[in-house]
Formats: sequence, C-alpha cells, structure tokens
Amino acid sequence: VTRQRHVPMVQKLQKTVEIPEVQYIDSITRVHCQNCRQVPMLQTQERTVEVPQIEYVDEVIEVPVTKERQVPMIQTVPKTVLVPQLEYVDTDIHIPVQKHRHVPVVS
Repeated sequence: VTRQRHVPMVQKLQKTVEIPEVQYIDSITRVHCQNCRQVPMLQTQERTVEVPQIEYVDEVIEVPVTKERQVPMIQTVPKTVLVPQLEYVDTDIHIPVQKHRHVPVVS
C-alpha cells in the first residue's frame, strides 16, 4: 500500500501596494532674540578705619574656698568588762644571810 501526500507549493505573486505620499507643511514660529548688553562693573575702594583698642586690666583677688566634708561621728558605747580579782598572799620567810669577809694573808 502506498500513500500519497499532498505537499503545498510556494508560489510567488506580485502585488501592487499603494504608498501614501508624505506632505511637509512649514509653519513660521517666532524665536526670541538674545541681546548682548554691557553691564557696568562695580568697583570697591579700600578705606582705612581706625578701630579702638581695648585694654583689659585684671586684678587677682583671692577668694577663700570652703569645702564641706562628712566626718564620721564617733560614738562611745559603755561596755561592762569583768576583771578577775587577784589576791596576793605574802608570807615572810627568814633566809639566813651568809657574810663573806676578806681576810688578808700575811706572808
């Protein structure tokens, strides 16, 4: 079995196309004109001005400075202390004293 296919053919046709014409319309517009003018220059002149001089005369004055300080308060608290009482018992003991005498030796 053979099949047949139809393949479309490309055909070139010439066609006439109407192109509209372009029309240019000129219109006159006013353009502002720039004028050049001479502007006068300002000149500055120097002037000498006397400025008064101020003289300060300082005087040294001693000002006492007081300082405040916090001093802690000392409180005395009475305390009872038990002191043991000591009793000294003196007894007299007789100790014989030996006297040493130097005897010269005669030779």
